[in-house]
Amino acid sequence: MENQDEQQQLNIELSEEIADGTYANLAIITHSPSEFVVDFINVMPGLPKAKVKSRIILTPQHAKRLMKALVDNVKKYESAHGTIQDQEPVSLPMNFGGPSAQA
Repeated sequence: MENQDEQQQLNIELSEEIADGTYANLAIITHSPSEFVVDFINVMPGLPKAKVKSRIILTPQHAKRLMKALVDNVKKYESAHGTIQDQEPVSLPMNFGGPSAQA
């Protein structure tokens, strides 16, 4: 059994650049039959333009796993720190200048 645990280990490397992180306060999610595309954006108040800071492309299966992991982590966060208050929804035009996701 111990040998199986050693084979199941995954070493994950985190570079300094990635470890610094990228701030985003908006995520736009699009999908096709074969993938989900999540664009992370930093919208600054009063500025009419915002840039995509990071794009993550996931299979539908990985998107569902991410959703479950986020739900689990939000529940854990709220049990430790209290309920997260929803803010007013951000209203953006549906066509915000980027292409639609297609595979």
